[in-house]
Amino acid sequence: MSANRLVLFAPGAGAPSDSAWMASWAGYLSVLGRVVRFNYRYMEARQKRPDPHAVLIDAHREALAHASREQHGSIVLAGKSMGSRIACHLALEVSVSGLVCLGYPLRGQNGKLRDEVLIALRTPIMFVQGTRDSLCPLDELEAVRKKMVAPSVLHVVEEGDHSLSVSKTWLKRNATSQALVDGKVLEAIRAFVVTLSEVHSTARS
Repeated sequence: MSANRLVLFAPGAGAPSDSAWMASWAGYLSVLGRVVRFNYRYMEARQKRPDPHAVLIDAHREALAHASREQHGSIVLAGKSMGSRIACHLALEVSVSGLVCLGYPLRGQNGKLRDEVLIALRTPIMFVQGTRDSLCPLDELEAVRKKMVAPSVLHVVEEGDHSLSVSKTWLKRNATSQALVDGKVLEAIRAFVVTLSEVHSTARS
């Protein structure tokens, strides 16, 4: 763990930052540095409908400003689904070391392809995607990655859904467990973040 690294961890649209999934992954990501979770404003107001796009970005910006007030090391923006997409938009206006997207929603609920922000990015980004995630078909993500300027890494979770959960049938057939699958994801994220640190050190030397 790097005490000098901040990981700002944003939730998805359907569950707040204190959900079991977010709490579990915050624990995993704590090996990378200081993990800070936050809620978007509609979650704080106990509403189900997400705020308008600009309001989501503003809340994310505010959370980053608060969490990084005394931050002197690197900053990684991590997020679940919608949280990862809003993090990408924020990275267009603030300088951070990298982005970690857990279940990036490449297609909206209306089926629209949302690739503009990814193509505009310059910040290194990691995608962690399940093969059963209908919101991010891997062939479409690969096509978008070829258009991107920002360095990108993809870790595929075989049989994973939008929350990276694998069916019990697949786990049994492959003699593994969800914990081991999550562990492999974490190791991939750790390798990506270490690469960011090496790039940062080289740039400073």
